[in-house]
Amino acid sequence: MIPRLLERYRSQIIPEMKKSMNYHSDMQVPRIKKIVVSMGVSASLQDAKALEKSMEELGMITGQKPVVCKAKTAISNFKIKKGQAVGCKVTLRRNMMYEFLDRLLNVALPRIRDFKGFPDTSFDNDGNYSMGVSEQTIFPEVEIDKISRVQGMNITITTNAKSKKEAEELLRLFGFPFRS
Repeated sequence: MIPRLLERYRSQIIPEMKKSMNYHSDMQVPRIKKIVVSMGVSASLQDAKALEKSMEELGMITGQKPVVCKAKTAISNFKIKKGQAVGCKVTLRRNMMYEFLDRLLNVALPRIRDFKGFPDTSFDNDGNYSMGVSEQTIFPEVEIDKISRVQGMNITITTNAKSKKEAEELLRLFGFPFRS
């Protein structure tokens, strides 16, 4: 089964981008390559179960098993030792990526109270977009009664766009809510 956003990309977004950006071929149109969802779990320094619980929740949200991220260097001010588990992440590609993006845009973001959209200044020079979500409870997969603590996450959308303008237009056509 083809994800809804992938079908929309092929039937609506490619022709629209070709027309607005004066592309000659479908292959010139930028596309989303991957989405990385990560959680930094500072509570794992005191409680080992906190990281396991966060990994379980991230796995439910994304539908894919997370990978543990370990500290590369020791930081004495934060009491972090080299090689200590400090977070987890998931890299989504292909169909899983489009399914997650669909749930994020149509289910999770409307559940954020007083949400006015994301800033359009969070693009890097390569056309990738990074944003933060302050709590995992906006996703319906997470049962509010079973969470022990509210945990935020970072979401990075990697595109093959050559500029910020191309990437912003691509995400806007996908239905991404940017502030005006």
